[in-house]
Amino acid sequence: MIEREEIRETLNRYDRDKLTLAVLCSHSALQIVHGAKLEGFRTIGICPEERKRAYSAFMLARPDEFMVVDRFADILDEENQRALLDSNAIVMPHGSFVEYVGAERLLEEFHVPMFGNRNSLRWEAERGKQREWLERAGLSVPRQYKDPSEIEGKAFVKFSGAKGGRGFFTISSEDEYEMKMERELERGTITEEDAETVTIQEFVSGVRYYPHYFHSLFDLRGAAAGDGAIEILGMDRRIEPIDECYRGLPDVPQEFFDYTVTGNEPLAVREKLLVDLIEMGTEVVLTSRELFPPGMNGPFCLETVYHPSRGFTAFEISGRIVAGTNLFPTGSPYSAMVFEEPMSMGRRMAREIRDGSERGELERAVY
Repeated sequence: MIEREEIRETLNRYDRDKLTLAVLCSHSALQIVHGAKLEGFRTIGICPEERKRAYSAFMLARPDEFMVVDRFADILDEENQRALLDSNAIVMPHGSFVEYVGAERLLEEFHVPMFGNRNSLRWEAERGKQREWLERAGLSVPRQYKDPSEIEGKAFVKFSGAKGGRGFFTISSEDEYEMKMERELERGTITEEDAETVTIQEFVSGVRYYPHYFHSLFDLRGAAAGDGAIEILGMDRRIEPIDECYRGLPDVPQEFFDYTVTGNEPLAVREKLLVDLIEMGTEVVLTSRELFPPGMNGPFCLETVYHPSRGFTAFEISGRIVAGTNLFPTGSPYSAMVFEEPMSMGRRMAREIRDGSERGELERAVY
């Protein structure tokens, strides 16, 4: 495990006037680069050669420099890490970064400073740890089945990692579980390793809401949370092929029974429900301080379902920026109530780094 003290020493060697923000060209990279530029940072986009054209096509979100790699995991190569360190780089993590490189490898092998507390990656990547985190924060979570023989009613089968719903399916019996698991293995959608770490949850009916939070250590204009503050900067619902099944009724093609995320829709929740969402986000942050001190900072998302009689059920947490924030490159109905200028989540991340650097406390926000 790379210790916080090593990263602190690295930051002390950096030229604080020439900080560079680096990101893998995937997931929410356009938004992150755009926001970094608005905050005055130089940027590096890390990608295979075939992605350069696409990430050069958006003038205001074009990285100042590309680091070309054969595959994203090559960011761990010593020469690439050295190049980032020589550029005074801080890496901005997102879902593709975690999925393609791997949480454990980032914790053990990646010596470049990252925005946020990298310990949150371990708690996000393992569903058992996710559940412990949410339960200890006092959030309502779906019932979990240890074995498919325990299934009562409809259940949701999930796999570890930031897969965007790829391979997920619903079942109502042990036999259906065995049949669908074999189908996904044959398709190559999941691996044997995925099958060994499967999670079977109660399927909770309701309306899906994904609030986008930011926990700031330096700007206290949001809701108080320990020695920092919580902001809600946006909200979305994820679009999955299963959502479009009604178009094929009564003969729905089997391939549309799929939970792979293909896009996002913006949402605004009924205002009184913000009371619950702010409380939930606050408790998650306070609990993180107990589980992995000094706790989580920066962006995170609670993936929730709301039912009128059950309230909010949280079924996952993403401990970093989520792709739903891409809906709001110039801000959302919620960020407009916090900031006087347009504020995307990408820009908010860059602003926090700038604030930390100017205060001489960058090591609090970067690990």
